[in-house]
Amino acid sequence: MNIATAKQQIMNTVKAYLRRDDAGMYVIPPVRQRPMFLVGAPGIGKTAIIEQIAQELGIGVVSYSMTHHTRQSALGLPQIVRREYKGFEYDASEYTMSEIVSSIYDYMETTGEERGILFLDEINCVSETLYPSMLQFLQFKTFGRHKVPQDWVIVCAGNPPEYNKSVHEFDVVTLDRLRELDVEPDYAVWRRYAVEKGIHPAVTTFLEAKPDCFYKVESKPGGGKSFVTARGWEDLASVISLYEDAGVPCDQELFSQFLRDEDIADKFSVYYGLFEKYRSDYQIGMVLQGAASAEVVDRAKSALFDERVALLGLVLDALATECSRALDQQELVMALRDELRAAKPKLLDGGTVEDVIMGAVHAREEALARKEAGGTAAQALIRAENLFIRKMRDIAGACAAAHAEAGSAAFEVVNKTYRAEVDAIEPLVRQAQDAIANAIAFVEGCFGNGREMLVFLAELSTRTTTMRFISHFGSDAYYSHSDELKVDEARDNLATRVRELSDIKDEIQSAQFLETQALDMGGASGIGHSDSNVKPESAKE
Repeated sequence: MNIATAKQQIMNTVKAYLRRDDAGMYVIPPVRQRPMFLVGAPGIGKTAIIEQIAQELGIGVVSYSMTHHTRQSALGLPQIVRREYKGFEYDASEYTMSEIVSSIYDYMETTGEERGILFLDEINCVSETLYPSMLQFLQFKTFGRHKVPQDWVIVCAGNPPEYNKSVHEFDVVTLDRLRELDVEPDYAVWRRYAVEKGIHPAVTTFLEAKPDCFYKVESKPGGGKSFVTARGWEDLASVISLYEDAGVPCDQELFSQFLRDEDIADKFSVYYGLFEKYRSDYQIGMVLQGAASAEVVDRAKSALFDERVALLGLVLDALATECSRALDQQELVMALRDELRAAKPKLLDGGTVEDVIMGAVHAREEALARKEAGGTAAQALIRAENLFIRKMRDIAGACAAAHAEAGSAAFEVVNKTYRAEVDAIEPLVRQAQDAIANAIAFVEGCFGNGREMLVFLAELSTRTTTMRFISHFGSDAYYSHSDELKVDEARDNLATRVRELSDIKDEIQSAQFLETQALDMGGASGIGHSDSNVKPESAKE
């Protein structure tokens, strides 16, 4: 199976194992809760999907690599304790708590999260001294005398023997206590994940043209391994983005540190040089402004396949940036409205900005810190929370500058600052809508309504950011070029949406609008999830 299917299987299992009946008892008794055993080549995303599952289910995750554990660290150390039985006293040996089990209790104390996943990687590489104890652990969730806490589900992972010389083949008795999932690399699944996550377009467009370079592990003549993995591509993409932002050149020496196959590293190095040239020559910013030169259009018309793929990727990446600005601003306004609606009566009753506004800031900072410490905060959540916290601090600063520390004076400053944020939504939306229209016009002018246009529209409707923008705010240019989607004349216009947001005093209207927004804003999450044919509810026939 591919990694997306494995993720769904594990998520369904975690939900089932955590489920309790009306008497508070597990629907599936713990002794029957077979640990999931994820088996697959290195670097295909086994660890990543466990983190995603925890984030999406809102539970904790504690990860351990079993390769370094001895019998003592996993099971605990023996100690002498004094016992008594019917008046007879004696000394007995007893194990201290396992490092693994104690780490779960430490995690729960730090984060306050009582449910989670214990993820044990490289489970089939345990030391020989620990191997005999694995059967007890896998069946009874027990290391030594200490059990894994309730509401913690065990998921294991390992590599096949051909990838790791340290692997011990489990016997039938052990395997009969596991639910094994064999995972194979799948470029199509990873591509959906990469596009959704916004991985550098140089990587995604290269692999689109050369998917056979996505994953490779083979032995070198004379010993050693030549390999390229999904993890390597993702890590390389992150470094390229950082280097470009810092103005540091990216070259083959850098690429070969992540792409451990000389031929593939060489191919990508050549392609990246072309990609940089495409980015410079095509002037994507001018394309989105509707001001592409005749020379750029002529070059696109005569471009070969690889160059056209790179060009479409550059345009789509730039559009995602435009759309994200509008979406980020609206999400910020919605978060502010919720918090300020609760703050209004407190301020009007004489509450101070320090207590009401900064008190809310400190609470959000602490909650975010717990999530980050527990590994359950996705990057999108961290970004949104940081933007919210920064803006709340700006509001408190505006109150201090106006010497409005409490009461109606403080609320007037708060409301004025909030309205400025609401007013910032519409220009960003219009800018993104114009960019989409200009991009579609450019593609049509260069390639007509052929394959390139179909690919371009499909990407717009499946990429998470552009999909959310179009489904929420709409795009006449997108709808008019789609065979499946039509523009509904009754679609809510943006001005109405902004007016609904702008009045913090209208509690009923605001609550209804928030509910609608929450439904509209729901987007794809996790590897392999996408939704095409998207448009606003009011535009559906």
